[in-house]
Amino acid sequence: MDVQSAFWVAVMLVLLALAFDFMNGFHDAANSIATVVSTGVLKPQQAILFAAFFNVLAILFFQLKVAATVGKGIVLPEVVDQHVVFGALIGAIVWNLITWWYGIPSSSSHALIGGIVGAVLAKSGAGALIGAGIWKTVIFIFVSPGLGFLLGSILMVIVAWICRRASPLRIDRWFRRLQLISAGLYSLGHGGNDAQKTIGIIWMMLVASGYAAASDARPPSWVVWSCYAAIGLGTMFGGWRIVKTMGQKITKLKPVGGFCAETGGAITLFLATAIGVPVSTTHTITGAIVGVGSTRRVSSVRWGVAGNIVWAWIFTIPASATMAALAYWLSLRLF
Repeated sequence: MDVQSAFWVAVMLVLLALAFDFMNGFHDAANSIATVVSTGVLKPQQAILFAAFFNVLAILFFQLKVAATVGKGIVLPEVVDQHVVFGALIGAIVWNLITWWYGIPSSSSHALIGGIVGAVLAKSGAGALIGAGIWKTVIFIFVSPGLGFLLGSILMVIVAWICRRASPLRIDRWFRRLQLISAGLYSLGHGGNDAQKTIGIIWMMLVASGYAAASDARPPSWVVWSCYAAIGLGTMFGGWRIVKTMGQKITKLKPVGGFCAETGGAITLFLATAIGVPVSTTHTITGAIVGVGSTRRVSSVRWGVAGNIVWAWIFTIPASATMAALAYWLSLRLF
């Protein structure tokens, strides 16, 4: 491939990555706004603008540790080329479209990780994967919803005890206001963790193409800003099929429950982002919602719906990896 062709392929891959980032915001908008919409605190259009603003604002609060993990900590840099990046992105995008169509709140994050793994396996085999980065991500498939569940349920119990003598009307009025804070924090955590995954894969591609040095401490500023803008725009367009599942089908939420779920989820995301782990915002908020619902009574959670979501989590990495491997082989014939 000559220099000019390689440049235009790199441009195409950047645009494809930003399309994935946009879809990440679109697909995962439900994570940020489902509870605040289902409790009636904000109207849908107000909620998506609110969430998109905090998605982009996250650029000011978080270091790029998740981007470094995705860009340099999942696979050996020397095996990455434009075909691997193409395969990874196509695998993740196709799986996101399938789960969005059926209203299944799967993980865009794990779809991308699965895509990277599948494309690299197709090219070089398992020896090109970095075990520490892979296992850290896999472990948090279980840790993030578990921690969200634990924090959501603990917060719900604490709030119930503190407000035990308050009237239901007064509790509802106060937590309608407080839920604006918790929804803002969760959207901040969503933007801070998820935008960095796309930053990481663009950084990976730029290094592989020679447009950035492997020794660089951080990616180019234009990559950072464009990825945060893309996820914010995606959130603005929303994903209403998944909003319905997250906000209404798992359990019925009131503002106090929405506040506890969002706060528990936000704490989990802040911790994961601080240590550079690319976690699923979908898994996190689902765990927190189930935790809140289970404090009332176990039967208040629709475990059948929750079970279907868990199956989607299990299949996400292998499904996106398979699609990425096929896309990798296709790319060898395209460019």
